[in-house]
Amino acid sequence: MSEVLEFNGTDPFTGEPLRFWMADGVVSMEPIAGSVVAVARGWIVPGLVDAHNHVGIAPGLGVTIEQARGLAQRDLRAGTMLIREVGSPVDTHPLDADAHGPRFVRAGKHIARPKRYLRDYGVELDDPEQLAAEVATQARAGDGWVKLVGDWIDREVGDLAPLWTRDQLDAAVAAAHENGARITAHVFGADALPDIIGAGFDSIEHGTGLDEDLIDEMVRRDIALVPTLIQLETFPDIAAGADRFPKYKANMLALHAGRRDVFAQAREAGVRIYAGTDAGGTIEHGRIVDEIESLVGIGLSPIEALDAASTAPRDWLGVPGIEHGARADFLVLDSDPGQDLTTLRRPLHVVCGGERVV
Repeated sequence: MSEVLEFNGTDPFTGEPLRFWMADGVVSMEPIAGSVVAVARGWIVPGLVDAHNHVGIAPGLGVTIEQARGLAQRDLRAGTMLIREVGSPVDTHPLDADAHGPRFVRAGKHIARPKRYLRDYGVELDDPEQLAAEVATQARAGDGWVKLVGDWIDREVGDLAPLWTRDQLDAAVAAAHENGARITAHVFGADALPDIIGAGFDSIEHGTGLDEDLIDEMVRRDIALVPTLIQLETFPDIAAGADRFPKYKANMLALHAGRRDVFAQAREAGVRIYAGTDAGGTIEHGRIVDEIESLVGIGLSPIEALDAASTAPRDWLGVPGIEHGARADFLVLDSDPGQDLTTLRRPLHVVCGGERVV
């Protein structure tokens, strides 16, 4: 057995004392003889969760597994120890062998249609009636999730438009669930959302086109939302390059302008909201704290924003936090994050798989 370490601090979510032991990279809530006190005081938080991340994507594509490992390490240094990778052109399963790297819950590749998403990022179906079959394939390739592109610019329409019919979406949901996976969709605009929500998707990525009725339906169906707030800050830049498509340009600017009100309404209605950076491509890795702080801007309290990037998504994804027998993934902070989220930018300890990495 490796050296046994004892940790003492405060659980910021309850305000109660928190004491546990760590041996061989595993948490014990029961005392272990011969332990050494590693931390006598501080605020202790389960490893952060980035619920929308792509370590297999970087500008230019062609990411190698070693490059993906480096991107994951950048996220780790910011405190992210659990990543929901919602689509990647490269299979990042080899990273699961990294005992002291982030854990992953994955979708397979994005599922889209030709010329209706970023080129070479995912599977492009010439026949949209093959959607359900492809969902089954990607469910088997992932770790319990499938990701569709729900809307994208249609150059013939000149604006965001849905990629799939309601019947195709119904079949996709059935195929995902029959193969033991949950299903989510990238959606920026409004037009694709009624069918995606009506089909019973398990979560929505981005969701800037939501309205009051759709939000109420998400609550009724218990559909989660990962708004990727820092990614939405790129909408004006996207619009600036879209002069050929004035409807699309105006729509992207309107979605950007209304984003905070939409998500504040979703929060108030009771939609479950989780932190996700959309790192990969235009968003740099290692920005989870920026996303947490952005959640405060839509009305979450600091402790609610932290919960949306730690304990809540761990429960959602079925990965334990600081519990007996769980992998030792946690941060030790110098002040109460419920009062000061900037403490997340200066952790005293970042422990991943039982090893201090910061």
